[in-house]
Amino acid sequence: MILEMKVPSPGESIKEVEIATWLVKDGDYVEKDQAIAEVDSDKATLELPAEMSGVITLKAEEGDTVAVGAVVCLIDTDAAKPAGDATAAPAAEAPKAEAPKAEVKAEAPKAEPVQAPAATSYAAGTPSPAARKILDEKNIAPATVSGTGKGGRITKDDAVNAVPSMGTPTGGSRGTERTKLSMLRRKVAERLVSAKNETAMLTTFNEVNMTPINQIRNEYKDAFKAKHGGLGLGFMSFFTKAVTRALQLYPDVNSMMDGDYKIAYDFADISIAVSGPKGLMVPVVRNAELLTFRGIEAEIKRLALRARDGQITVDDMTGGTFTITNGGVFGSMLSTPIINPPQSGILGMHNIIERPIAVNGKVEIHPMMYVALSYDHRIIDGRESVGFLVAVKEALENPVELLMNGDAKRALEL
Repeated sequence: MILEMKVPSPGESIKEVEIATWLVKDGDYVEKDQAIAEVDSDKATLELPAEMSGVITLKAEEGDTVAVGAVVCLIDTDAAKPAGDATAAPAAEAPKAEAPKAEVKAEAPKAEPVQAPAATSYAAGTPSPAARKILDEKNIAPATVSGTGKGGRITKDDAVNAVPSMGTPTGGSRGTERTKLSMLRRKVAERLVSAKNETAMLTTFNEVNMTPINQIRNEYKDAFKAKHGGLGLGFMSFFTKAVTRALQLYPDVNSMMDGDYKIAYDFADISIAVSGPKGLMVPVVRNAELLTFRGIEAEIKRLALRARDGQITVDDMTGGTFTITNGGVFGSMLSTPIINPPQSGILGMHNIIERPIAVNGKVEIHPMMYVALSYDHRIIDGRESVGFLVAVKEALENPVELLMNGDAKRALEL
């Protein structure tokens, strides 16, 4: 029986996927539930498992964009599984079988000298309408492009493959590589441009004295790790707790625009931006306002490991009412994070640097972090945005009282 394998739906809003990598070759024998391909959607990279055992015939190439429900391969379930030596012998004989082909190819260059040079005409160097549009977008002069069309005309493919001049070379390696962006990367780019163009985005800044949090971590991190199975006590749990508290104080920051309406949420699903092997991913910590420090750290660790290992799912990244991003892990001192639409706000964390500050009329050196809140001014006014960020700052600088109800050990479940 020939089984048609169709692309399953990764999520409700996803209509097409891209074949990122085939993990098997055409004609291979595959086992049921064996991963046969990695497919990129606009939200995640997913593995495609074989539905039955049999010999596979591929119907799509790597890089092809296929609709959800389309047939991407066939599996002959009646085919017998080859013995261990059965595949080795043909592999060893393959070079012998291909040897004549190599001889034929070797004779090809002999025919090249008799080819007449392409005739030039008035069309030489003239781009087609489609090619002209592409060259104008790239800001490339047609005179710098060699046409491969009839009479030397510049075709659309010539324009697509054309690259701007990089100036007169003076030596050294000057190689270039043109690779297609993954569907996930293209979708991220589209969403970032959309956020810049379709929102009234502003950013407000503040700074946080991290001394109180450092004192808590230094005092309890070893006990926390020992009590909770190796789980670390990081900064993200403090920031997540501070954000959920501030969202309750300033609910407009925890809302979204839907046409002429505002959608407000009484829960805080916090999206955590993480860098994965396929690019930026934003998994969601659900109902973060109900989680303890241990619960937040455990959930962030689970999601980060799934993102790192390429096992993140569409559901893991669906939703979210507010985002936290930490450029400080890469050494960023200050930035203006871009809103993650359709959300209305994003908090940017940065690196911690010891700086002199005034404390009670005296100069002291403390670990300081700049924090940034980018927000959609269409729905969030200045009072709410600044008040929100100040509330985050206050909670981080007084965590025992404002985030732990006055009892750090109990809040950390020690």
